[in-house]
Amino acid sequence: SKEHYETIISTRKYADRLATLQNVRDAGISVCCGGILGLGETEDDRISLLHTLATLPSHPESVPVNSLVPVEGTPLAAKLKEDNSKLPTTLELVRYIATARILMPHSIVRLSAGRLFMEKSDQAFCFLAGANSIFTGDKLLTTPNNDMSDDEKMFQEFGLEGRPPFTYQ
Repeated sequence: SKEHYETIISTRKYADRLATLQNVRDAGISVCCGGILGLGETEDDRISLLHTLATLPSHPESVPVNSLVPVEGTPLAAKLKEDNSKLPTTLELVRYIATARILMPHSIVRLSAGRLFMEKSDQAFCFLAGANSIFTGDKLLTTPNNDMSDDEKMFQEFGLEGRPPFTYQ
């Protein structure tokens, strides 16, 4: 949310981030913008972020929903530990995903970082709530990700099919 952003990011302002999204769209590039849950934000912060995304001139094509993967030894991990912050529960992720799906029905809602630490049943719950994509690959920027063969088995078990990457038509 705009209110929580400056407690996490000090190198730019929230308005800069929104301007970047518009510049990306103006350049003809699909917009991928979501959030990381577990940064010490409140439920109101989560609602505010979804409201911001849903009221952009156009919804993002891709809305990743990340559960923070704290990296030991980083200032953020130390701060969150000091503040006794908790990672989001499965139910909190499900509620966030379901709300994103309702507010942005044509966006791809991606279950993203943090899946490595989720049970398959928790991931199934997220898909039932409205997630319709995952990110694959060995790493998600700086944190490990699920093994592709495990994801393929999970999709097969859930009766889901992978989709091709987003392209303009």
